[in-house]
Amino acid sequence: MKVFSRLLPVLVLISTIILLSGCSPKTVPPYTAIGNMPEGTALDPGFREGRITEDFGPMGEGFGPVQEGLDATGQHMGDLAFAADQQSDAYKRQHGRSSVEMLPIYFDFDQSAIRRDQLPAMEHNAAYLRDNPAAHVRIEGNTDERGTNEYNLALGERRAMIARTYFLQYGIEEHRIRTVSYGEERPLFTGQTEEDYAFNRRADFVLE
Repeated sequence: MKVFSRLLPVLVLISTIILLSGCSPKTVPPYTAIGNMPEGTALDPGFREGRITEDFGPMGEGFGPVQEGLDATGQHMGDLAFAADQQSDAYKRQHGRSSVEMLPIYFDFDQSAIRRDQLPAMEHNAAYLRDNPAAHVRIEGNTDERGTNEYNLALGERRAMIARTYFLQYGIEEHRIRTVSYGEERPLFTGQTEEDYAFNRRADFVLE
């Protein structure tokens, strides 16, 4: 019993040495400076090297990388791509100068009546306004370049007003709707083909 008591500390020491020898030392990466950040400026833990790395799911469940790249100015690359896309002809044909939530409508030459094939776009716009009661809209009437400036301003106004009437009949409050006519002054396409003219005969819907 006395021999065991004397050997116990030795056994504990040997066991500790064996355990420690099996652990590899931690490697500490060298410090890397991140630009010339002012003292006292804390890095947001949600950002690492210009990328968003936290994505909170519903009710705080789960985290996943969003990884939206930023350019040298700190703008989101997705925002820049969207801005560039807005300048493409395909985007202009689909959205005109309307807000992204809204759709433009197109008119026949020298006409202000809403065409039957444009009714789904009007229903979409009216439904958005109904579902977002705080939203206000500016309806912009446009024409192609044929005809006098004065005539086209009047025609653009008629086009905006008939869209306004549609919204009122749908139940959208009058104070939420504003109209303006640009006539031929703001062509979306500057060519003189029938296709260019067709896309310039338009009413845009801009949320305010």
